[in-house]
Amino acid sequence: MAETIGSDIAEMSDKSAKIFVAGHRGLVGSAIVRKLQQLGYTNLLLRTHAELDLTRQADVESFFAQEKPVHVILAAAKVGGIHANNTYPADFIAVNLQIQTNVIHSAYLHGVKKLLFLGSSCIYPKFAPQPIPESALLTGPLEPTNEWYAIAKIAGIKTCQAYRIQHNWDAISGMPTNLYGPNDNFHPQNSHVLPALMRRFHEAKVSGAEEVVVWGSGSPLREFLHVDDLADACVFLLENYSGLEHVNIGSGQEVTIKELAELVKEVVGFEGKLGWDSTKPDGTPRKLMDSSKLASLGWTPKVSLRDGLRQTYEWYLENVCADKK
Repeated sequence: MAETIGSDIAEMSDKSAKIFVAGHRGLVGSAIVRKLQQLGYTNLLLRTHAELDLTRQADVESFFAQEKPVHVILAAAKVGGIHANNTYPADFIAVNLQIQTNVIHSAYLHGVKKLLFLGSSCIYPKFAPQPIPESALLTGPLEPTNEWYAIAKIAGIKTCQAYRIQHNWDAISGMPTNLYGPNDNFHPQNSHVLPALMRRFHEAKVSGAEEVVVWGSGSPLREFLHVDDLADACVFLLENYSGLEHVNIGSGQEVTIKELAELVKEVVGFEGKLGWDSTKPDGTPRKLMDSSKLASLGWTPKVSLRDGLRQTYEWYLENVCADKK
């Protein structure tokens, strides 16, 4: 398969080129905006959902016709946990398919030079080999709890590939691992494991609790990538990659849930005990992405887990907590 195809990589050197970041208020999109601004890009196109509903084809086409961005980073998506996916499967497949199809097609029609589509590690089969290589895509059944979202994301990858094959258009896809950082979701019921632990340890510290009990044995292995590293990788791919196949974006570093919990406990400063409820399920024993393809292109993560957790906790204190303790 061709690794380069009509790519105008030099365009990224123009710091005044229009770049549309779809989904700029989320965990991923906000980090990409920070990175682009830090690098000196001065012409970012940002629209809230109220300003531009990406599920409305006519509105998206009008936006592209009027603004004519040079690059597009598609980080907008409807996301949610297991309960949301089970309760609203039609929303998860339809809304994501609409967003992707509208943005990708309008970007192609209106002369966008390059598009980066962002997916998720949930695209891979439930029993994929570990670490998970890009080639594992569509080799087995998906995890049933999020298959609606996963099917939409797989369709996004395939849409980018189809436009490349048929129209010789430079659309690429990146698949991030588990992410964390500023603007994460710290909701007590439906947040992911890392922000959930951070919130629980913080609230235990503030209330003076003696112990925090975490579900499971603590033995499952997980991979985490700071969202600022993801943003850095996205810019790197826009500048250096124009291939047909999607690219995994991970840290390559595994940590047990027990090690993670102990590290979060330390960063937060909770001095009580950490307990484990082994009657509760552990989930998948290991989930690690094979990011050797990205590493071979010359990119590696820079933010250590400890430093990333410290930065995230500072953000949590300043933006989520009323007590500021």
